[in-house]
Amino acid sequence: MATPVVDHDVCIGCGSCVETCPEVFELRDDKAWVIGHDKCNTCDCEEAANLCPVEAIKFE
Repeated sequence: MATPVVDHDVCIGCGSCVETCPEVFELRDDKAWVIGHDKCNTCDCEEAANLCPVEAIKFE
């Protein structure tokens, strides 16, 4: 399974990913951070990426 990665140069800290997948993302210093690389099975990480208004979330 691919893991999410946040591009901190692009992220605007809107928090939509945190609302969608709080087990995977958190806001820290006004940026989203991946805290649960292995938790995408508990939520919809692809939906979190699709909701990102600046497309800062990619998968590796």
